[in-house]
Amino acid sequence: MTLYRDTGVVLRVQKLGEADRIITLITRRNGKLRAVAKGVRRTTSRFGARLEPFCHVDVQCYTGRTLDVITQVETVDAFAPRLVDDYQRYTAGCAVLETAERLSAEEGEPVMRLYMLVAGCLRALSAGERDPSLLLDAFLMRAMAFAGWAPAVFECAKCGVPGPHQSFSVPAGGAVCGTCRPPGSASPARDTFVLMDALMHGVWETADIASPAARREASGLVAAHLQWHLERQLRSLPLVERRSQ
Repeated sequence: MTLYRDTGVVLRVQKLGEADRIITLITRRNGKLRAVAKGVRRTTSRFGARLEPFCHVDVQCYTGRTLDVITQVETVDAFAPRLVDDYQRYTAGCAVLETAERLSAEEGEPVMRLYMLVAGCLRALSAGERDPSLLLDAFLMRAMAFAGWAPAVFECAKCGVPGPHQSFSVPAGGAVCGTCRPPGSASPARDTFVLMDALMHGVWETADIASPAARREASGLVAAHLQWHLERQLRSLPLVERRSQ
């Protein structure tokens, strides 16, 4: 039996048998980890409440035949209580967790940058100091950059000519010039491109003053770009409440 420790965020829980759960985490050193937490559904469980979605925990596990087994849990950050009481923050957080699980498809493959993005976004959401929609879109932009799918914003995605440009094509990879513009491209406002760039690079002075129209348009483009590359819909995104604080 090999024991090891890691720090991670709980992404999902699934029932197993009468009293156990399978816990899916994104961790600092081991990437996506699926492990069994025995007896956590019993009222006498010592750490069942620490293994819920949004919990940032330090876990000790031992390697099993098919799934590892969690033997000890310590709380690092208790994000859940501050998220579940606010629908907008909660739905944005759910989209963060689902995206992280989709992007960390291979178990055991280190994804340190993605783990840091998840923990940082949940920390900011729980603090309640910024618009949850902006925080979510910033996370999605940076998560796509981690995956190699970052949309072009100010240069043409096809020929690389500097912008600003007036069109955006998800299949083409982002902003496109007039020459490369494929049929069906969107025509976002200039402010939308500025906002998307600010979200990618964390320029919150610019993002915080963006107009509601730019925020709505940027959210739509970011969601469309992500789901195009994932080749599937995210169940949590349609539930996200999009409103400015």
